[in-house]
Amino acid sequence: MNVPTQHACDSQMRVGPAYDGTMKALVLEAGSLRFEADRPEATVPDGSTRVQVTQAGICETDLQLVKGYMGFAGVLGHEFVGVAESGPLAGQRVVGEINCVCETCDLCQRGFQNHCVNRTVIGILNHDGAFADSLVVPDINLHRVPDDMTDDFATLVEPVAAALQIPEQVDLGPNSKAMVLGDGRLGNLCAQVLRNCGCRVVVIGKHPSKLNRFIKQDFETIVLSDVQPDRSADVVVDCTGSESGLSLALQLVRPRGTVVMKTTVAGHHDLSLAAIVIDEIQLIGSRCGPFDKAITAIQDRQFDLTDFISARYALRQYQEAFEHARSPNALKVVFDITQS
Repeated sequence: MNVPTQHACDSQMRVGPAYDGTMKALVLEAGSLRFEADRPEATVPDGSTRVQVTQAGICETDLQLVKGYMGFAGVLGHEFVGVAESGPLAGQRVVGEINCVCETCDLCQRGFQNHCVNRTVIGILNHDGAFADSLVVPDINLHRVPDDMTDDFATLVEPVAAALQIPEQVDLGPNSKAMVLGDGRLGNLCAQVLRNCGCRVVVIGKHPSKLNRFIKQDFETIVLSDVQPDRSADVVVDCTGSESGLSLALQLVRPRGTVVMKTTVAGHHDLSLAAIVIDEIQLIGSRCGPFDKAITAIQDRQFDLTDFISARYALRQYQEAFEHARSPNALKVVFDITQS
């Protein structure tokens, strides 16, 4: 493990294994991870760009994919920053939206491209991801990274965008009481979004070291074992990464309140949904968000991302990296793809 320091923001085009037709990559197959030193590079179709990956982050979805979520097989990773090899942004640092869409189906035509019926999803559904020297991304998915933004911050654009999807879906009135379930990576970003929208935010978690970060950010926190289900929250956001999150959320939200589901798990929920009907609770699934707003918000320092990255590893150290990412005290663990 290397000391977690931020990368410089002047990533350069690389030469070497990524340009002899093969690349190093971290591959998931039949529930097992393996490192490949010479995986064939994907071809680049018209309208797409090969991106040389500089850095990529491990998120909860990656951990769930290893457990069998979505039945994915291929190269993992969807939170990344890299350098575009070709296309309109050739030679520039980029981040990429993860949904690769057809642009022609009914949902695309209605403006719901993230739900395209023909979509592939980078590192999640029928599309190799960013835990590799390079990946192929549609040109329309790419966003230029500002020159003054570090690679560390750029790697966080995707999860920041996911957090910013909440106000895109929910009317967050001033002084609304919002509860965030989960003290990890996404929970932290969602709490910051809710506070920026004027909500009174309470964070519920079970890891004192992680809750200390929220306390330093002036959030009210409650240890999970001390929670009293008083059904007083206007909005509850589930970022637990656990099947139990929804059950707890339904015990905390007020009648006619809103539960926002950010959790994706490989397991199954086993609970009564009667409260949703009886108390007229809105249950909203929330996934990908606006990259343009995320880049602006990070650049404008609307988020406290200080020391957000816990550690970085080379791809060959994937076992240690995933073990670290699963640990109770980890925030964001990243792969430094430039390490051999």
